Amino acid sequence: MKSGPIIAMIAMVFVGMWLVLQPTLSRGSYDFEIRVGAYHMQVQQNGDGTFMFVTPGDLADLGPVDKDQLDRIIAERIATWQRRPQIERTLLGFFNITSWVNFGWVAVGLLGQGAFFGRMFVQWVVSEKSGKSQVPEIFWWFSFIGGVCLFMYFVWRVDVVGVLGQSTGVVIYARNLKLIRKQRKREAWRVAQDAGLDSDAD
Repeated sequence: MKSGPIIAMIAMVFVGMWLVLQPTLSRGSYDFEIRVGAYHMQVQQNGDGTFMFVTPGDLADLGPVDKDQLDRIIAERIATWQRRPQIERTLLGFFNITSWVNFGWVAVGLLGQGAFFGRMFVQWVVSEKSGKSQVPEIFWWFSFIGGVCLFMYFVWRVDVVGVLGQSTGVVIYARNLKLIRKQRKREAWRVAQDAGLDSDAD
């Protein structure tokens, strides 16, 4: 086995872990979390009795706030959330997102999951038609596309387990596609060689 794919897998794992852990470590710790619908606020309590928002960024920029300010901000967020139509609150809560802009990332995740379903469905259909288990090239393309999409989605979700699961898979799928391409080149070369030998014999 060549060392290239193994090095690529290790590198992919490290890149994925850095992408997930870097924002987590940079934002620091928090004492409690407040959830308003799909909206999350992480708060740190200071020794002087004030509070500091760790996330989201717009509230973290406010700096230290006292108890009255904290209560007022939370009340405002609740009122803002309640002003949304019921169907919108339900859908945003279902996808665990705070705005429709974030739905783009959910769509990337759904695309990746759809590709993973598609690869198994295609492999099943091809195997049924041939009467034996087969793995067509399209299986690896679906796997690669699905792996890349889910890798990006899990990075956005800051999901360590998901990133680890997709990091190595993407490299394996890409490696299989490369091996298929190399095999085709070898077969084309053999055909060309055979054609050349036939013409010489004539």
